[in-house]
Amino acid sequence: MLANANFTDPWMQTLGLLSVLSGDTDAGVNELAAAVSRNGRKNCDLPVMGKRFEVQVHVIDRPSKSTATVIWRDPTRCSYGDQVWHASRARVTGVCAMSGRGIQPGDAIYKPRPCRPVPLNTGAMILRTVLDNAIAL
Repeated sequence: MLANANFTDPWMQTLGLLSVLSGDTDAGVNELAAAVSRNGRKNCDLPVMGKRFEVQVHVIDRPSKSTATVIWRDPTRCSYGDQVWHASRARVTGVCAMSGRGIQPGDAIYKPRPCRPVPLNTGAMILRTVLDNAIAL
């Protein structure tokens, strides 16, 4: 029921207000805020005064061959201290959160394990080879 609720995201309102107060005349902030209220924050990158913050991703444990425990820090969206990711295959194109390399459908990846509430970084992916190499270091 709440998943389809129509509301204005307070965080997007705050970013929009800060952009206006800073003199940023980019209309894209307002368009992004409208899209976010319609579709949720699942796959959007939030602009803050024209800059994109980098996500910090660290692998802290490998409970099994097909899972990894990850620290995820994104200063504009969310922070997870011990998020479980599981092995999968990419269904869509994307970008590896650790290396910045491109991901194509069918590539071996890790992604956040589905849970409730749905994580804000649910669309994120890490290439399996990149995550395996990060553990080996």
